[in-house]
Amino acid sequence: MAIEKDSVKYLLDEANMPTAWYNVLPDLPYELDPPLHPVTMQPLRPEDLAGLFPPSIVEQEALTSPSLDIPGAVLDVYRLWRPTPLLRARRFEAALGTKARIYYKYEGVSPAGSHKPNTAVAQAYYNKLDGTERLATETGAGQWGSALSMACAFFGLECSVYMVRASYDQKPYRRALMQVFGADVVASPSDKTQFGREILKTHPDSPGSLGIAISEAVEHTVTHAGTKYSLGSVLNHVLLHQTIIGLEAQQQMEMAGEQPDIVVGCCGGGSNFGGIALPFLGPSLKTAANASAPRAIAVEPSACPSLTRGAYAYDYGDSAGQAPVVKMYTLGHSFIPPAVHAGGLRYHGMSPLLSSLHRRGLIEAVAVQQLDAFEAATLFARTEGILPAPESAHAIAEVVRLAEEARETRTEPSILFCLSGHGHFDLSAYEAYQAGRLANYELPQTDIDLALDGLPKVAEPTTGYDSTGVTV
Repeated sequence: MAIEKDSVKYLLDEANMPTAWYNVLPDLPYELDPPLHPVTMQPLRPEDLAGLFPPSIVEQEALTSPSLDIPGAVLDVYRLWRPTPLLRARRFEAALGTKARIYYKYEGVSPAGSHKPNTAVAQAYYNKLDGTERLATETGAGQWGSALSMACAFFGLECSVYMVRASYDQKPYRRALMQVFGADVVASPSDKTQFGREILKTHPDSPGSLGIAISEAVEHTVTHAGTKYSLGSVLNHVLLHQTIIGLEAQQQMEMAGEQPDIVVGCCGGGSNFGGIALPFLGPSLKTAANASAPRAIAVEPSACPSLTRGAYAYDYGDSAGQAPVVKMYTLGHSFIPPAVHAGGLRYHGMSPLLSSLHRRGLIEAVAVQQLDAFEAATLFARTEGILPAPESAHAIAEVVRLAEEARETRTEPSILFCLSGHGHFDLSAYEAYQAGRLANYELPQTDIDLALDGLPKVAEPTTGYDSTGVTV
């Protein structure tokens, strides 16, 4: 490990990079509700997922061991940018006038500019190992599409990306980066799939959604031989791969001589928040009350508030109802969020794993308005020199609120947040903010109620109470 005395940057040597991912599932004090088949509404069997995922990924989705060794070929690629730095945001602290100690784990140093390659590289490797020829996926802001395109190029796989139309138009350079890596990028909804054509028939100007793009990618998968589906968030195996963020951060916080009182991350489907928070929470989950566990706060956009305003229910993972039905916080699979610039957070649902933790009060959730996110990100850029992605800006806005709270209460918490990616491809959004063309969006409850009316009918027998007293 290398660190200069009084430095604000905490660096790990490659030799200290984690060599196994952390699996939180064995540490849960309860059983997750099983995913259901979208047609029969019965619990999924491993063979039901064979059409979408390769065998190794199916196995990881229900992994029972406490960890999984990272393959050497994946570690070799990780070393292009990992371990990532952890920094003390002293200038940001000074600008906020707070005695809170603010640290951030910066994932924007990856070649694709975000945390997404942590799972993209792993998924590409396992697919190649299992004989897959092409991966199909969706992308919102384009960070996931960029990461998977890069990973496919590394492992000799073809890649098809269905990019949400709003982001496809807002972020042409992110699209161009995917194409540089060799991906076929299509604006969703598209005329390439039956479901896309149905959407365009009734809504020719649809801005699209992650739910629609997922449906198109799933349809592409099941209609093309040699193709498997790849998801960049939500599912257990994705959060598993992302725990390398928190595992590194644990070592780096020890180098800083303290542990975080609060861990913060933006949350769309849950990958980067889960990646940084789960390693810190894991040891405490089996204990009903563990004062040593940090507060963990997931931050979502007010325009797409699944955790803070959604229903905890079984719902389809996609808009067409082709993907597995999972128990999660959801706004309804037919929900179309407004075209805010945090495209990576515009998903109607949330990771079932993180949803279960929130349901039991083990993590917190807040919603942030778009203008507050850009204001916080601008201050961060002017003090720390890093332009955050709009998604990451939501986490920074919550850190600003926490710093203000600390000043008012005269406390000095240690705050750690994940800066999940840079905003170099989002300069049009920052230009619009500077010019006063961005606005907050108050999501009408009627929009949520309408989408929730379409939730699938699932019989959910009560099995008793978990250790927190919540009915499960």
